[in-house]
Amino acid sequence: MRHFLVIANETVAGQSLLSALKQKATADDLITVVCPVNEPQAGYVVYEDTRRAAAGRRLDKTLRALREAGIPAHGMVVDNGPVDAARDALAQLEPPVDEIVLSTHPQEVSGWLSRNVPEQIRKLSGSIPVDHVVADTAAELEKNVLVVANETVLGRPLLDKIRDRAKQSAATFLIVAPQSDPTVRAHPDAERRLRRALAQLRAEGIDAHGQISHPDPYTAAMQAVRDERIDELIVSTFPGERSGWLRRDLIERLRKETGLPIEHVVVEPGAVVA
Repeated sequence: MRHFLVIANETVAGQSLLSALKQKATADDLITVVCPVNEPQAGYVVYEDTRRAAAGRRLDKTLRALREAGIPAHGMVVDNGPVDAARDALAQLEPPVDEIVLSTHPQEVSGWLSRNVPEQIRKLSGSIPVDHVVADTAAELEKNVLVVANETVLGRPLLDKIRDRAKQSAATFLIVAPQSDPTVRAHPDAERRLRRALAQLRAEGIDAHGQISHPDPYTAAMQAVRDERIDELIVSTFPGERSGWLRRDLIERLRKETGLPIEHVVVEPGAVVA
């Protein structure tokens, strides 16, 4: 029996990884899939349960596909980075690992590749071979949509826009809510709004997670873009002069800096759920 250790997170349900594993393994082998869930490098209050849940759903999909192909497989979501996850797995797993399969996004969008994760894992693996599988992000994986909203996060137009986008194609939504007052540590109103929005969307089967972030919406959005693979943005504001974000030309600045498609949702004060 050969034992394959798979390290993957966003690409764990990608067809490239599944095809590679089906070619390598047989019914006599064992596959252990480890999904590392890192906290963002920047941000304040992070809703880890939603991030873990999203990783868990992707992991379950992969395990089902492998088992349906007759390959014994099990896995886990872990709270550390890919290198630490590989180190811990190599030290703890039985039977010993015979090969590591690392799955990432392509170079231009992969945070793991920018941190040279494949070479770090090869160094710690010693004589154990490491196969690096690159996912075809555009063809295989659901889109990541960044939503920037604070006081309007419970606005009906914004929630409807997220619902409509979720119906178009598979997507995961990361909601960043810039904190209102940078001089205080606690943000109970913003947290309540964000938790309620996340609970409502997830109750409808929409894959959403979020965090309270930097008070400046441009900085908050750019921190998320650097931490995550982001394909699209939705920015929600109050209308016209009522919106400080619009007075600071937030949307055009983000469009220029990211080069990503951005949808602007205007929420009238009366459309915000109390």
